[in-house]
Amino acid sequence: MFKFIAQLFFLAAAVLPMASQAQDAIKLGYAKCAHCTPLALTPENATGVKLEAIAFNTGNDVLTALLSKSIDVAQVTYLHYATALDKGFDVVAISGQINGGSQILVGNDLPLAENDWAGLKKLIADYKAQGKPFRVAASRGNAQDIHMRGAFAKQGIDINKDVQFINIPNPSDHVQALRRGEVELICSVDPFATQIREVKAAKLFAYPYDQAAGKLTNLIVTRSDVIASRSKGVEETVRSIVKVNDLMSSNKTLFVDTIQKVTGLDKAVATGAVANLYPDYEMHRASAVAIAKMMRDLKYINTDVSAAVEKNMDYRFLEAVTGKPKSALGF
Repeated sequence: MFKFIAQLFFLAAAVLPMASQAQDAIKLGYAKCAHCTPLALTPENATGVKLEAIAFNTGNDVLTALLSKSIDVAQVTYLHYATALDKGFDVVAISGQINGGSQILVGNDLPLAENDWAGLKKLIADYKAQGKPFRVAASRGNAQDIHMRGAFAKQGIDINKDVQFINIPNPSDHVQALRRGEVELICSVDPFATQIREVKAAKLFAYPYDQAAGKLTNLIVTRSDVIASRSKGVEETVRSIVKVNDLMSSNKTLFVDTIQKVTGLDKAVATGAVANLYPDYEMHRASAVAIAKMMRDLKYINTDVSAAVEKNMDYRFLEAVTGKPKSALGF
């Protein structure tokens, strides 16, 4: 009997470290956009935690997986973050990632030069006078949607009255919508936006960064229960993201290769996309609040979530990883 009990203690001692390791395993979800793809490199650059990086078609899919507890950490957008808080969901921002990646594209036959907003407004008015809808598209819920809406609002274009909005959920479908003439204008995400230009399905109209959201795009979020139970794992996940960000900043070839590997797009498209991407692990609090306010003004969300946006930004992991105070990390 004593021998049996001793064996049980031995087995328990052996199992406990394994249970601890399993507890620290983190599932990280990301979308198949150009600035998201570097997260595929986090497992091999993680120390002190077992990371599994899982690719999803869209940011909406990633957020759904996080809220359903299928994953533990998610790459979403500042837009998803505000939307989730508006709906009362438990999300906590823990790191930035990469910003930019938005392009407004117009049909090749439209008589518009780059940044010709006056020309665009006249064209929209002409369509309206002819009784034709001027159709604009984006993937609702993505940063590109809010970038476009904010840019339109700043130029005096009412997206609810002046144009007809069409939601195309999967960005990989944008090119065909343009080729089939289903929309006049689209705000797409890289690398798909650059691909559209490379195959000459549309031409560049503008980079929609002149609005409250600026170039802000990606944010890394988790849930409070994950932080409570796996705090060290969350910290090590943030450490791997910061490390990969530094790699993307210093090694553009690796950035291009990673986009190619995850999306299957060719080198010219990946190279063009990288030129419109800005690695940035800081969390920009004031700008995030501005985005939330803009989303409320545009009736994208129903409530003022400004206080929640600030409250749910947890800088402790970035501070631990970088050795910097939150005042130097976007707070």
